[in-house]
Amino acid sequence: MRPIEVENLTVYYRRGFGKPRLKAVDGLSLGVNEGEVVGFIGPNGAGKSTTIKVLMGFIFPQAGRVSVLGHPAGSVAAKRGIGYLPEVAQYYPFMTATEVLFLYGSAQKLSRKELKRRIPALLEKVGLKGREQEVLRKFSKGMLQRVGIAQAVLGQPRLLILDEVTSGLDPVGRRDIRDLLLERKREGATIFFSSHELTEVARLCDRIILVDEGKKLEEHPLKELLDRLCTFFITFRSDGLPASLSKGAAVDSPGEGLLRVSLKDNETFLRTLDILRSNGAEIVEAGTDRGSLEEYFVQAIGGKIT
Repeated sequence: MRPIEVENLTVYYRRGFGKPRLKAVDGLSLGVNEGEVVGFIGPNGAGKSTTIKVLMGFIFPQAGRVSVLGHPAGSVAAKRGIGYLPEVAQYYPFMTATEVLFLYGSAQKLSRKELKRRIPALLEKVGLKGREQEVLRKFSKGMLQRVGIAQAVLGQPRLLILDEVTSGLDPVGRRDIRDLLLERKREGATIFFSSHELTEVARLCDRIILVDEGKKLEEHPLKELLDRLCTFFITFRSDGLPASLSKGAAVDSPGEGLLRVSLKDNETFLRTLDILRSNGAEIVEAGTDRGSLEEYFVQAIGGKIT
């Protein structure tokens, strides 16, 4: 049994009297394997947060089957093993970060002794060392996000479900949270998260699931996808293009009398190098352009604004 299993999930929202219902999730099926880090990506309104709310049992679907850690989504048995970060986390503004974590830890049945041991180290990991006794009303959005991550991992859950995990974080904050999540992965945790920070998705994930308009468009192992997006290039000088140049090669002129050819695979790249050299071309530069997750995302969803 996988930690997350979703089969034909359908969720509607009511939009007011006389208006047709909005289909937020439309027959979505997905699964997350034990110990895997999966990025759940898509444009605004794609159904990501709604799906996560179903996993947590906050809303109930009109159709479909959803299980979490082998139990029905939203059940007490399922929630015992989950660490959760909502899209917008709200805490008591006159409590300190330490007090909030004691509150959440006590709710998880952690002993006071254990909390005294875990909380200081955890607040340091999320970048809040020195701010432990400051009331949360003085915290920025990014600092509150750090508190939210800390409460999600406090009980060392088997499964982390995180909605917009890097929201409001500066580059240092993203690095701190990335390091913490990778540490949890090494310890065997399963992580399922949504994010618009595609650079962080690329650094964290084993696999990505792309959704739009409530439907799953694609899913890919991340390394396989990025390798597929990789292109090879050769910049050279020549009196003209050799007639034997590989078919399908895209050629442009970057200026200064140079030509540049782009190719999709290593075998064609090496063959094209040999052709150019044998025809007297001067090779100026040759290498690879790593494909980006952002480019894939924009192409896959048709250029919608995220």
